[in-house]
Amino acid sequence: MKSDSTSAVEVTNVSRHGLWLFAEGREIFLAYAEFPWFKDAPLSSVFNVQEPSPGHFYWPDLDVDLGIETIEHPERFPLKYRRI
Repeated sequence: MKSDSTSAVEVTNVSRHGLWLFAEGREIFLAYAEFPWFKDAPLSSVFNVQEPSPGHFYWPDLDVDLGIETIEHPERFPLKYRRI
């Protein structure tokens, strides 16, 4: 049985400032300042992204779930992140 839960989402570039996610026919920038989980993560984990439902992105190796609204408007969703 073929799953429709995976679409053409991919990380297209990584820099020292953040990463670019190609989704919904466009590239979206995720700055490390707003999304610190990706900064020191292994590249293989950053590139391993899924879109289980439209506009919902999941990085299973990092256990990070982000919606398009969170990415486009991070100021509406204050981080509850603490480095251990």
